Amino acid sequence: MTILAAYPVLYSFRRCPYAMRARAAVAASGLVCELREVVLRDKPQALLDASPKGTVPVLVDVDGRIIEQSLDIMLWALGRRDPDGWLRAAQGDTAAMLELIGECDRGFKYHLDRYKYPQRYGNADSLAHRAEAGLWLDVLEPRLAGRPFLFGAQMSLADAAIAPFVRQFAHVDFAWFEAQPWPGLQAWLEQWSQSDLFGRLMEKYPAWTPGGPLAVFPR
Repeated sequence: MTILAAYPVLYSFRRCPYAMRARAAVAASGLVCELREVVLRDKPQALLDASPKGTVPVLVDVDGRIIEQSLDIMLWALGRRDPDGWLRAAQGDTAAMLELIGECDRGFKYHLDRYKYPQRYGNADSLAHRAEAGLWLDVLEPRLAGRPFLFGAQMSLADAAIAPFVRQFAHVDFAWFEAQPWPGLQAWLEQWSQSDLFGRLMEKYPAWTPGGPLAVFPR
């Protein structure tokens, strides 16, 4: 007889934007997970056994199903409970949200990595990559003219999936970011960063060790 786990297990790392978006959706859904905070330089064998790619987030459902991509974890959580209607865009539809998220995950993330970590990419020209990433933020800015969120008057899947990466970009040089002609984007990011949801998903948890105390997310 198979014994099901009490909670889905979510392997996470607090500052990782991919893990942040997954935790945001879990918290917004009202579901509960066992959170296993990972030290990336010392990855637990249980994570590697579940997902040899060794990156976070990874979710192991109570039935043993493994979900290895952050966006899939978001859709898993919201597919079960979506009390705030994140999958129902006020303007546009789910396909449009997924398209915008895809642009973030491909082009914007490529330039963000080389702006923030040029030494990891052959001493890339960080300012050139900042400029390229900024071109995509120029596209987001008009979307936020006269409305608080990317797809209308309410927060959606797209906001929660994209905001962690824009936040990471902004904090490389926050004074520079604040000086740019992006008032809508800056207000949107500030609203996200000051929200109760952000505070909940950014609570600190001790590093997980096998046999250690159960950590439930969200608290």
